[in-house]
Amino acid sequence: MKRTTFNRAFITMCMLVALCFTAFSFTPKVGLDSYEIYLNNKLILKQSVNQPLNLRVLQLGQASAGDQLHIIYKHCALEGAGTNRNIILKDEKGNTLKKWSFANATGTDLSMVIPVKELLQLEKMNAAHQLSLHYTARELYKAEETLAFLHSR
Repeated sequence: MKRTTFNRAFITMCMLVALCFTAFSFTPKVGLDSYEIYLNNKLILKQSVNQPLNLRVLQLGQASAGDQLHIIYKHCALEGAGTNRNIILKDEKGNTLKKWSFANATGTDLSMVIPVKELLQLEKMNAAHQLSLHYTARELYKAEETLAFLHSR
């Protein structure tokens, strides 16, 4: 009788352990979204979304009108780009000044390209305002992510 009770307890415990291993093997990856911003092919900003906003300043003073800003935003759960991606330029009051929409990324090129000429013109037209770049995508947990503040002086 004691042997039967021991066998049942042992089998039950083995089944629970197997069930736990099975359940935990399918949990989603935990991590942080990250992004990189390039001026032409030179990396000028690389951040994880949990870093303070005061470190996220784009210095565009040395950029020329023919340059391009390449933004690569990687979602942690997707290990790649999101869908319905947009970059939005806003002033300090949250007013949208410009919105760039991008096609869903295919292949290895995840970059979103913005002409620096457009940014410089918008900065000049809104010189009295503090401007910031924001990213939106369908996969974001919150509505948008602040990428960086602009500073060309």
